[in-house]
Amino acid sequence: MQKIMNMMVNSCKKTTELIDKQLFTPLTAKEKMQLQVHKTMCKTCSAYEHQSKIIDSIIGKWFTGSSKVNVKLPEDKKIKIIEEIKKA
Repeated sequence: MQKIMNMMVNSCKKTTELIDKQLFTPLTAKEKMQLQVHKTMCKTCSAYEHQSKIIDSIIGKWFTGSSKVNVKLPEDKKIKIIEEIKKA
């Protein structure tokens, strides 16, 4: 059972590689499973995937010339950024 778990649960480094890879090429069934298993246990990698999609969307719109971006930062994140700026 431990061997199976080791095959299915990736490190955060491997998981972020898979998150980036899926933007450019389809993942294998095994990679999809590994990605899902890891993200269910790791909020950091789930957040990384969300942020990666936002950045990809913004850059894509920037290069296509669309000036309107429909991505909104959650209010708690805005407050955190403002607090960090005030500290500096």
